[in-house]
Amino acid sequence: MLKRDFYLNQIIRHMHNGEIKVITGIRRCGKSVLLFELFRDHLLAQGISEDQIITIELDQRKYYKFRNPIVLCEYVEAIVTADKGKQFYLFIDEVQFTKKVKDTENDDIEVSLYDMLNELKAYKNLDVYVTGSNSKMLSSDIATEFRGRATQIRVYPFSFGEFYSHVGGDERKALDQYMLYGGMPRVIQMQDDQDKKDYLSNLYSELYIKNIVERNGIEREDILNNILDFLASQISSLTNPTNVANVIGSMRQEKVNSALVSSYINHTIDAFLIRMAQRYDVKGKSYFNYPNKYYYTDIGLRNARLNYRQYDPGHIMENIIYNDLIRRGYSVDVGVVIDRRNGSYIQKEVDFVVNHGDRKLYIQSAFQMGTGQKESAELDSLKLTGDFFKKIIIRMDIPHNFYDDNGIFHCNLIDFLLERVELF
Repeated sequence: MLKRDFYLNQIIRHMHNGEIKVITGIRRCGKSVLLFELFRDHLLAQGISEDQIITIELDQRKYYKFRNPIVLCEYVEAIVTADKGKQFYLFIDEVQFTKKVKDTENDDIEVSLYDMLNELKAYKNLDVYVTGSNSKMLSSDIATEFRGRATQIRVYPFSFGEFYSHVGGDERKALDQYMLYGGMPRVIQMQDDQDKKDYLSNLYSELYIKNIVERNGIEREDILNNILDFLASQISSLTNPTNVANVIGSMRQEKVNSALVSSYINHTIDAFLIRMAQRYDVKGKSYFNYPNKYYYTDIGLRNARLNYRQYDPGHIMENIIYNDLIRRGYSVDVGVVIDRRNGSYIQKEVDFVVNHGDRKLYIQSAFQMGTGQKESAELDSLKLTGDFFKKIIIRMDIPHNFYDDNGIFHCNLIDFLLERVELF
């Protein structure tokens, strides 16, 4: 079994905190395995008995009756009140299968699973954990329903560190595989390259696209597909819905509404398929409305979307760095600095402005810095920030890490991804 200690430790840390634990993330990234296998095994190892773990998998026939939230609530209440001296753990998978029902004992008031879980949360000897996402209810909705009363644990596809801990061997060869096929758990267990490609392509079209279309009642699936193609081809590039609409409209020779494009992009973000990074004025300390950057949650899905035709290691590397920073819990923006030297007014980019509490650092992603002009451009943006926060260039073309004469830290990509260097 593939370990997910990074997330398992988060769950363990939030045990018995009086809140409902909500496991969120893109479908097939390992949420159910994390809860129903890894965390369950942890509890058993700590001496918790099988009868203290209440497991309800609402997608399985034998649990269908519990799709009625009142029936589910009464079933759990009977267990936890029968032995108040025991600590119980409730795991519910695929909560979107529950239905709103009328409470005939209380003036036919309509109640949902969320009402019932908030009722169960009052039991001191019960710790509640839920997960679930599909076309009717994605994980983001689950967390929203428990606003202020839940702990959300966001699960991502395998990071390179997790991936490498499983595959081992030559680090560069492992990174090449990761940059091509990404970190979806099922892919890591496959040996044949064509099997990996087929799985990712089918996952994209048969699961993610269909879920987004069904969930949001999308009428122009063709436009949605055009948007996903465009965003996949433009990862790490600045764009906005108007630009996307114009490009697609020109290609299709029809008028495409930018508001429609914006709405469809938001649906892909809600589905955890894509994430948007805003632009931040480093010196002005304010955000720009547009343009922004869009990154794929899993680079293997991005490559599958383009049928592996557009392999651009520089942009792929930037996407992977962004994902890893977000996974670590940092707030990440795209930085903008203004070059006013010699009477000019030129916007220059810092790939990532990374915040962690009251600490900040700047990161440039540079696959190669072979020429003086390339090196000057990357360094210039960092020097223009004009402050004393740490500045890092992550590179693939250096065998070891070093500080240059400007105090900028040059870091090898693999060392960054395997967390061999301290960022803060």
